[in-house]
Amino acid sequence: MRIYTAHLRPGQMPQLVREGFSLGAFLFGPLWLFAHRAWIPATLSLVVLVALLALSARFPGVLPSALLAAYALLMGLSGRDLCRWSLGRRGFSENYVVAAPNAEAGFARLVDRDPTLAAEDLL
Repeated sequence: MRIYTAHLRPGQMPQLVREGFSLGAFLFGPLWLFAHRAWIPATLSLVVLVALLALSARFPGVLPSALLAAYALLMGLSGRDLCRWSLGRRGFSENYVVAAPNAEAGFARLVDRDPTLAAEDLL
């Protein structure tokens, strides 16, 4: 069972964001954030990544590699939280927590809990 947070904004489809580690954010970092429309965190994490890459090119060794590994781990652990923060900045409010095996079942459970979310103008 996976846990999702449901973010709602009037006149928009609900957005479900899964809880937990994100392998995509771990592997692709800022690109993953850009793909999920988290513009501010993506830009800031891209600046940090470029700085870490410049540091590792200037001072090769174990420390820059460890910093890059820590950066990737931090992105994997906090990527979904940064998406939630970006949804909040776009006017979405976190209204529900849904447990479901996948996002489609999570949306179905969300509609069962609040039938007004299945309105024709949203779909």
